Amino acid sequence: MNTKRWLALGAAVVLLVFSIGLNTVISIFKTDFFSGFESLTTTEQTLVENVVEDGDFDQRIALLSVDGVIQDVGSSTPFTPVSYDHQNFLSQLDNILNDESIKGVVLYVNSPGGGVIESADIHEKIVEIKEQRNIPIYVSMGSYAASGGYYISAPADKIFAHNETITGSIGVIMQSYNFSELADNIGIKFETVKSGEHKDMFGGTRPTTAEERAMVQEMIDDSYETFVDVIEQGRGMTEAQVKKVADGRILGGAQAKKAGFVDELGGLDDTIASIRQDHNLENAQVFEYESSFGDLTSLLGVKISSFFGPSMDQQFLTKVMSSNSGPRMMYLYGEF
Repeated sequence: MNTKRWLALGAAVVLLVFSIGLNTVISIFKTDFFSGFESLTTTEQTLVENVVEDGDFDQRIALLSVDGVIQDVGSSTPFTPVSYDHQNFLSQLDNILNDESIKGVVLYVNSPGGGVIESADIHEKIVEIKEQRNIPIYVSMGSYAASGGYYISAPADKIFAHNETITGSIGVIMQSYNFSELADNIGIKFETVKSGEHKDMFGGTRPTTAEERAMVQEMIDDSYETFVDVIEQGRGMTEAQVKKVADGRILGGAQAKKAGFVDELGGLDDTIASIRQDHNLENAQVFEYESSFGDLTSLLGVKISSFFGPSMDQQFLTKVMSSNSGPRMMYLYGEF
């Protein structure tokens, strides 16, 4: 570890000790004087606005970002950030719904998809904003906007993608490990007491029966049809047009444009320029939301977690602890 890393680590330790000590003092001497310090050490997130491009405050463009797998794995804290904070993002959408100064939204999507429920949460909020606020929503796709990443993009008024963007992957998947043969080979016997014949289906301890596969397939098919409906409504396409490429295949940006899934090839700057020009927002201010954990980190001008940066071991542990071992339906492309 180099000198710079040691200095950063030392500063983080001092900051942690100071925070713990201050909290202790506050809890013991709970007075009006000390209560003013509570905002310094809070671990609750608040949304603050960061101006990206200055302009007219009365007509603003909100720049949002969905970066990572769309799963609700809990919220970030100063010491344990998550790559995608689902509840925090829904709060951002709620703010837009109630902020009359916002006249347009640019959503940057860099995601291979994720949970069926979480993707539907975002989709419903975006549709609600469009219906109640009647403001344009443009999407800029990053490296990925596949499966659930496309699901949340579909309601947009205009979608931009890079030629190299991986999108498509329209469909639903449910996977589970079956280790019953391995258990037999090494002499492990599972003893199961259950209330019904199918209670342990897809549990990995025995082969799945044909009847159970049919049950799961029916669930998958229902969610798939919902996905297709979302694209039909969002893109103004027929069912036949959508299903022509909605077989799980991935598409590059140019392919997606040819199929009608994308409107233009370009990046984030192109997307912002387009929404400005299309909707008379040339002078609009562009801002994004950021999370704040109180005044302490603001005073220091740093994010506490940036002292360390998540190591590979920490990332793996976080993924394992936040994942459910049971199978679930996913709008997801690839293994992430």
